[in-house]
Amino acid sequence: MNACQNRIRQLHDHYSQLTGQSLCLGFERERLWFEYLRAGFTLDQLTQVVGYLQKEIRHQRRNVGALKLSNLLQLDRFEEDLNISQVRLHNPLTAATAPTSQPTLSPDQLEQRRLAALDHIKKLKHQLR
Repeated sequence: MNACQNRIRQLHDHYSQLTGQSLCLGFERERLWFEYLRAGFTLDQLTQVVGYLQKEIRHQRRNVGALKLSNLLQLDRFEEDLNISQVRLHNPLTAATAPTSQPTLSPDQLEQRRLAALDHIKKLKHQLR
């Protein structure tokens, strides 16, 4: 076996392990894996996409057919799933927008502030009358 065939076998075995499927590695599947490698995709990316699809299937947002090897290795769709799996739906806080850390107040200090706020509200109500 040459290096490319070894990588194809490794990918196929890893896919089988991740999905619990036992598929023979025939010529057509070898060709799909070869195209996968030729496009520059990696074993780690395969793991990431399969994990993402499994999570989506568990949440009933994707059909289990998404994990079929013939579907998974449609390279345009694989690339899209890979990119979606890396999207962050919430922007991480930047240093400019991160809240500044305030010292923790004791219960007595919190009560004093509460009472001062109540007193301020009473004064405002009195002024509005």
